[in-house]
Amino acid sequence: MADAVDIRDLHVRRDSTQVFTGLNLTIPRGQITGLLGPSGCGKTTLMRCIVGVQKIASGTVTVLGDPAGTRVQRRRVAYDTQSASVYSDLTVQQNLRYFAGLISVPRSDVDRVIAQVGLADQRHQTVDSLSGGQENRVSLAVAMLGSPDLIVLDEPTVGLDPVLRAELWTIFRGLADDGTTLVVSSHVMDEALRCDRLVLMRMGRIIADTTPDGLLTDTGTNDPDAAFLALVEKDVAATGDEEDRHPRRRTRSGRTRHSRDGAGS
Repeated sequence: MADAVDIRDLHVRRDSTQVFTGLNLTIPRGQITGLLGPSGCGKTTLMRCIVGVQKIASGTVTVLGDPAGTRVQRRRVAYDTQSASVYSDLTVQQNLRYFAGLISVPRSDVDRVIAQVGLADQRHQTVDSLSGGQENRVSLAVAMLGSPDLIVLDEPTVGLDPVLRAELWTIFRGLADDGTTLVVSSHVMDEALRCDRLVLMRMGRIIADTTPDGLLTDTGTNDPDAAFLALVEKDVAATGDEEDRHPRRRTRSGRTRHSRDGAGS
C-alpha cells in the first residue's frame, strides 16, 4: 500500500525566512504520526504543505496519490487548524450541520460524529457554553465528517489538562484503529508515546524519524523530554547551531479551531 503522504525535496520560504530546504518525508497509512518539536520549528508549515494551503518554492507533496490541495482531496483530507472557525453562538449540532453542508455529506453523518466524540448530551448546547475539552471535541467532530482518509490536527490538545488530553487521544486511537491516517502536531513531548510513528523537528529539519520505543532506545533515555533534548544536543554538535536548544511548553488555554480547507496559522 502506498504511503498516505510522500514529500520530496521540499523548499518553503515564508516572508524572509527559509523554513524548509530539501525536506523529505513519508507518512504511512492507518497510523498516528506525531510531529513534535518546539514552537517555531516548522510543524504548522509542514501541515499546511500536506493539506495544500502553503505556497512552496519547489519540491513535491503527494497526498493519497494526488498532488496536495487538489479538489479530489476535499472530502478525503480534513485539517483542524489553530485558527478559530467553529461558531460559539451556534449549538454543537448547528455547527456540524453547517460544515456537513459545506462538504456535501448527509445530515446522518452529523449524528454519527457527535456520538463518536461523546457529545450526544451536549448536541443542543451552544459552543460557548461548553468546556474547553468539549469545544475541542466539536472541532474534532467537524474534521471527522465524511470519514476522511487523512486527518491533520495542529496541536489539538494545547491548553488541556491531562484527563482531557487522554480523552482526545483515546478518540484518535479509535480512528487510527479503524484505518484513518492521523498527523498530530504537539510540543508536549509525553504525547510522543501515544503515537505509532514520530517525526521530531528542529529549526525546519527532521532530526529523528522513528517510533516511541525507538526514540527511547536510540537515545538511552527513559522519557520523551530527555530523549528530545539528547537529539537536540546531537543536532547542535553536528550543525553548530545553538538556537532553540530546549523544547518549550505552552501554558496558554487559548486553543483555536478548525477549518476543513482553510489556511492555518
